[in-house]
Amino acid sequence: MLLAVLFANSEGNILVERFNGVPAEERLHWRFFLVKLGSEKLKGVKNEELLVACHKSVYIVYTKLGDVSIYVVGKDEYDELSLSEAIFVITSALKDVCGKPPTERLFLDKHFHLILSGLLENIDKDRIKRLVRLKPPTDF
Repeated sequence: MLLAVLFANSEGNILVERFNGVPAEERLHWRFFLVKLGSEKLKGVKNEELLVACHKSVYIVYTKLGDVSIYVVGKDEYDELSLSEAIFVITSALKDVCGKPPTERLFLDKHFHLILSGLLENIDKDRIKRLVRLKPPTDF
């Protein structure tokens, strides 16, 4: 099961998060743990270099793309290999939407397309590419 997808800035502030099947009382623990993990391990890491961790029989794959840190958390059939494929789709879609590795501002400006495309629920890159071409209502 894919438990969570989180996007954070370089200071550790969460920009967008999506939890699936995680009780509300555990979400704060996961936010704190992931931000702490990223602040310790992502310094000096190249864009899209994948890091893997395991915590309480749950797998975590995380990376940095521009000024944005991306965390994907899963368990059971979503092991580190499956999560690596999922994070690859996320980073590819993010680069397609933003046109380059995103700054925090660019990410926040474009995150509407990511949410609209169902990026946080789907890992089908072709479907996401079709959906991110949609325009937000203010662009008509």
